Amino acid sequence: MTVADVTTRTAAEAVTAADADPFVARVAHYAETVLRPTALETDRTGVDAERIAEFSRNGLLNHAASAQFGGAGIDRGGDRRLHEILSGACFNTWLVWAQHAPIVGRLTETLAKGTELPEIGYEILRGRVLLGAAVSDVRRFPRHYIAATRTSGGWTFSGTVSWVSGWGLNTVLTVAAVEASTGTVVTALVPVGDRTRAEPLGLSAVAGSRTEQVVLDDVEVPDVNVIGTEPLSDWRNTDLGTSSDARAHHFGLAESVLRELEQTRNQLAGDVAAAWRPRVAQLRTDAYALADEAQATRDGRHRIGERLATKAASGEALTTLTRALVVARAGHGIRLDDTAQLYARSALFVLVQGQTTDVRDAQLTRLAR
Repeated sequence: MTVADVTTRTAAEAVTAADADPFVARVAHYAETVLRPTALETDRTGVDAERIAEFSRNGLLNHAASAQFGGAGIDRGGDRRLHEILSGACFNTWLVWAQHAPIVGRLTETLAKGTELPEIGYEILRGRVLLGAAVSDVRRFPRHYIAATRTSGGWTFSGTVSWVSGWGLNTVLTVAAVEASTGTVVTALVPVGDRTRAEPLGLSAVAGSRTEQVVLDDVEVPDVNVIGTEPLSDWRNTDLGTSSDARAHHFGLAESVLRELEQTRNQLAGDVAAAWRPRVAQLRTDAYALADEAQATRDGRHRIGERLATKAASGEALTTLTRALVVARAGHGIRLDDTAQLYARSALFVLVQGQTTDVRDAQLTRLAR
């Protein structure tokens, strides 16, 4: 029996069933009528403040928050469906939003446990603030990381964040820093200010996501802004539980490419889509099932080989499908006014996004075979 047993199929079916939710349906309409038609322009000119204002008006900045804060209370299946929809419509916009969205869920869980939040935390739950994420450098400790130094009543954060998406739009960063002497990861909400400055990256993919390196110059962080402290080993276990899985944006992007292959007048392009659609559907089923199972065990290495293989196979599917669309479009496929090259560059970004040593090894091992 494959991973696609009754339990695993339920995980994928829950995502598809979310289309019946009025909130999800409204977002899908917005994505098709606003995001998708402007995706090429957004890649060239960048996600702008009006786009974030649209997300706020559509409830996307606090979709996981409870009705108490004006949120939609979207569950795990609905959240995955939103990621599929938005990543498929405009990958740049999705990336900016994807840095923000998980923290809303984390703050909701923190509040449910009876822990008070800083005032900025409540503003986030109300959907009034866009967050940037500065958490992945913990993976590179001790070679490179944001240093946390204990002070009276708080912490000082120092170092260079490898990348932050949505820079200039986000007014608060979620920063994960490491107190080296104790191996403690300190995660806090850090307002953007005169001690946070950006340095350009010059990316060839997701150029519209406003992704920059950000220097934290001895930023003072009061204890009230800290939303969690944990041993480095626990942080890495949790991170392994997310970075090792193929996730919803893999399948949102794949669906857009499959759809355009099917709409191409070249019959052979349609044949490619017909051959790959069932394979992508199976990967989606397996990925969601394995991720849910790993989360339930709270063991980041649970069935790690299968999860990494599924992620590597999903990346391979994306690069194959986007390559097929470029071929089908011929010379036009590499023009900046064609979605084929946009999807192809986005697929390359997916290969390196959230890449740990385990993920990289799984990808290269698959390619070597």
